[in-house]
Amino acid sequence: MLQPRLIEEKMLILLRQGRISKWFSGIGQEAIAVGVTMCMQHDEYILPMHRNLGVFTSRNIPLYRLFSQWQGKAAGFTKGRDRSFHFGTQEYKIVGMISHLGPQLGVADGIALAHQLKNEKKITAVFTGEGATSEGDFHEALNVASVWKLPVLFCIENNGYGLSTPTSEQYNCENLADRGVGYGMESHIIDGNNALEVYTKVKTITESMREDPRPVLLEFKTFRMRGHEEASGTKYVPQELLQFWAEKDPVEQLKNYVLENNILTEEQITHQEDIYKAEIQLHLQKADDEPVIEAHTETELNDVYAPFDFEEIQTSSQEKEEMRFIDAISKGLYQAMEKHDNLVIVGQDIAEYGGVFKITEGFVDTFGKERVRNTPICESAIVTTAMGLSIKGMKAIVEMQFADFVSSGFNPIVNYLAKVHYRWAEKADVVLRMPCGGNVGAGPFHSQTNEAWFTKTPGLKVVYPAFPYDAKGLLLTAIEDPNPVLFFEHKALYRSVLGDVPKDYYTIPFGKASLLKKGSSMTIISYGAGVHWALETIEKLNLEDVDLIDLRTLQPLDTETIYTSVKKTGKVIILQEDSLFGGIASDLAALINENCFEYLDAPVKRVGSLDTPIPFNKSLENNYLAKSRFEKALLELQAY
Repeated sequence: MLQPRLIEEKMLILLRQGRISKWFSGIGQEAIAVGVTMCMQHDEYILPMHRNLGVFTSRNIPLYRLFSQWQGKAAGFTKGRDRSFHFGTQEYKIVGMISHLGPQLGVADGIALAHQLKNEKKITAVFTGEGATSEGDFHEALNVASVWKLPVLFCIENNGYGLSTPTSEQYNCENLADRGVGYGMESHIIDGNNALEVYTKVKTITESMREDPRPVLLEFKTFRMRGHEEASGTKYVPQELLQFWAEKDPVEQLKNYVLENNILTEEQITHQEDIYKAEIQLHLQKADDEPVIEAHTETELNDVYAPFDFEEIQTSSQEKEEMRFIDAISKGLYQAMEKHDNLVIVGQDIAEYGGVFKITEGFVDTFGKERVRNTPICESAIVTTAMGLSIKGMKAIVEMQFADFVSSGFNPIVNYLAKVHYRWAEKADVVLRMPCGGNVGAGPFHSQTNEAWFTKTPGLKVVYPAFPYDAKGLLLTAIEDPNPVLFFEHKALYRSVLGDVPKDYYTIPFGKASLLKKGSSMTIISYGAGVHWALETIEKLNLEDVDLIDLRTLQPLDTETIYTSVKKTGKVIILQEDSLFGGIASDLAALINENCFEYLDAPVKRVGSLDTPIPFNKSLENNYLAKSRFEKALLELQAY
């Protein structure tokens, strides 16, 4: 406990000197971080927060690496890309937070689930503050852990204030531990400033959890002696409250105990302090001597995604079967589950019921409920649980019952999965299946095609097939890929499109479009259901001399095929089902304009659906969809 205290005191000096940019002080809370960490086995994961320096020091991370991290140096854990404790390290089994706080609770669920599936008698500890217990992620993660009986130690550091907001304005129960009853979960209140109480109680609980796997909720009563971060100060805290907690300083309490019980002498304690101070100075100098990071654009771009050595797996036989789009998805999932015994599918109603579209029907009979898991209705926690599975070396597929519902899990997708490799070189081996699209009379909340929410976010891959052959092959590639993939499946194509599909396992590369028709008069670009609308229109108008490009993947994008076609034809029209403004067509048009302008014989034409929500009534939906305007736009471009 002395070591993190002395490091903090040094960091406060460096902050005033401008040598670090920000500091979140845990002074007064060391007993919790140190005590919990000492009760964990070295290969068990801990997910700390801002004020848990004691977790890092108790795991014996070299101090110069921590100092380099805080100074944005290369010897840190994020190559200067993130600050303070926003990092993880597989070497030390620590998974750091993101500023949105709540998602790390669900990640702990995923790590614990992986332990459970591997029959390992291990637990996972995750920290949060009393303020973050107001987030929906807290409720979702505790509920999932309870329902699945996951061995997660949920540690709430109740330090009285969420920044400046007191607990009286955060929750209305007497103790946060009381919430355990509502989750059917064991809970305890612990004096977070009493190191001996923290250690002895947590030690007993963790040993019990390994033998009897279950989640446990701990509320540590403590206090934050400094501001939320140093710039905030503590003016909002009554002076008598600061004085009360100063007298309960955990370091001073423990020092008095060991002195009174003749365990250590003042000289021994002073000697140990001198050793720590010298160590701190030595490692600080090492971090100071490290050169400032030089930015290299190629390195930055290359680190957005985890390395993926794609292997094009071709079928071993010529045997094919005509099947519907939906069956191709199901067959691909089934074969992936056979190949990867570490693959888990999670989603609402996907087990015995087989999912609302029956894609996983019968999977439980073959793979069991451990690997084909029904989830509560909690998209955010399920996405983060999938992330946790990936951290522990497993693969996860999340079925969003409808792509529209992904908004409830949006935060961890765009802020955790998408950024995790760029931040600290951790993969997110997660596929999110996204049943999407209109023309099925399902209204505003079951018909969106929201791919543009994700093509904008670096770190995500976005796949959108139009044919059964592509659907199966691209899905298998998505599962092989260690990066987060959003796999869009158009509901209107599920049972309306047939195609010959190889029976064997095969893959199709990302970033390679399909040229469905070849011609020289015009380039038509589309994906998903839009490809079929284009084919219908081409047939109706008897247009033979056109290039028709099915993009298949939107991120990565096959710009080479696009530019080659446009330079040949001189005219291009882009068809998307999504509403027009801000969609992928806009970026494609800009790319074509920037790279092929001198070859164009007409302005780039975009066709999308109306900039309104999707209506339910059939005539209104027909009017909404881009399909109703495509023929007219095509003829206008042809005549230009």
